[in-house]
Amino acid sequence: MTLIRPTGGATGADRTSRRQGTRRAAAVLVLVTLGALVPLLGPSAALHGTGEAAAPGVGGIALLRAVLFAALSVSLGELFVHRLARRLPGALPEVPRSWARFANTAGLLAALALASVVSTGNLVPHRPGQIDVGGLYDSRDGRLALLEVNAFLLAVVLARRRAARVWPLAAVVVAEALRAHPAGESGALAGSGLTLVHLTCAALWAGGLPYALRTLRLWRGHAAGAALLGRYARVAAVLLALVTATGVCSALRRMPPDTVLGQLTTTAYGRTLLAKVVLVAVVAVLALWARIRLGRAVDPLTACTPARAEVAALGAVVAVSGLLTALPLPIRWS
Repeated sequence: MTLIRPTGGATGADRTSRRQGTRRAAAVLVLVTLGALVPLLGPSAALHGTGEAAAPGVGGIALLRAVLFAALSVSLGELFVHRLARRLPGALPEVPRSWARFANTAGLLAALALASVVSTGNLVPHRPGQIDVGGLYDSRDGRLALLEVNAFLLAVVLARRRAARVWPLAAVVVAEALRAHPAGESGALAGSGLTLVHLTCAALWAGGLPYALRTLRLWRGHAAGAALLGRYARVAAVLLALVTATGVCSALRRMPPDTVLGQLTTTAYGRTLLAKVVLVAVVAVLALWARIRLGRAVDPLTACTPARAEVAALGAVVAVSGLLTALPLPIRWS
């Protein structure tokens, strides 16, 4: 009987692959932890010295909104880039494993927690008896919270059906746009429209890049990988322009032009908005760097270094966005 031993080369390759997987998992864990600290610790830093008061449990609410935004981004971004990939000439049939079920489950849990807060009059419930599920039907915010819960639940059920999954995710985007602008707000419809475009473009941009990089790694050595990353970069430039335009318009609605400079440093909302603007600028520079490297490099994977940094910066933008929605709105000085 002859014993066949695995070759040293194969064993070394397996060990290298395991080490790379461990490093990636550790890096993701560190980034998720740091991202969670932004909404948890951010309110105290943003509110310091402003004289403003935040709602009870603002850190937890900001974290839940960040999780909801991240889940929406991952799921929508995957649909977006998968569609780009399928339309590429010579695209390979292999696609990365979907993260949609995990993302939508996280979004469902966050939506449930946020709905429980709405049911108690926007107070953090300390025991199950304080949660009034039936009361959610009696208010606009409650009905929107229920819509988000049901939409994420349907998205979990439809996780394997890409085409059908877009509709419940679209319902979440609409609900968030309406929630951000109460009916009594001046120009609420216009504000909701701006938020709808802003949130949609931001989700496609932030969630599409990780899936594009995972597809590029899977298609390594094939020309379709570089073509996919290039196509994503071109669409992302348009998305960035729309995010910037709608963000500026929304900021000017919250803070009139003659008060912007003052409120950017003296209000919690303004300080957080300023931090978000800086992060978006960093993301834009990293995206440009990745695009230049992609155009010059023989191996498109060399563009992954700035692109991975861009993913981390986009994660920070999502975390800061969650914080921004939980802070007191700026004062409209006359």
